[in-house]
Amino acid sequence: MTINTVTDATFQAEVETADLPVVVDIWATWCGPCKAIAPILDQLADEYAGRVKFLKIDADQNPEAVTAAGVTSIPTLGFYQHGTRQDVLIGAHPKPVIAAKIERLLA
Repeated sequence: MTINTVTDATFQAEVETADLPVVVDIWATWCGPCKAIAPILDQLADEYAGRVKFLKIDADQNPEAVTAAGVTSIPTLGFYQHGTRQDVLIGAHPKPVIAAKIERLLA
């Protein structure tokens, strides 16, 4: 499953109007830990296809959405339900840690 990219202009609408729980990956091209978790997120997007929506937003290109989300460090994963952030992970984490946060969203 492809992880869609959002921007300052589309972030709010994509998260708020989602029928599914949303995982937002806030990253940057120069960020090593961001690159390290990208394959994990791709795997999780496949595993949770149809149950969770995955989005990516480049922190450098979209400062308004990143600031509005309260992000102070990247990578940051935001976990949203009905347009409201329910949880957050800052930094690179192994797949089981990320999956556990997703399972809590689905519970």
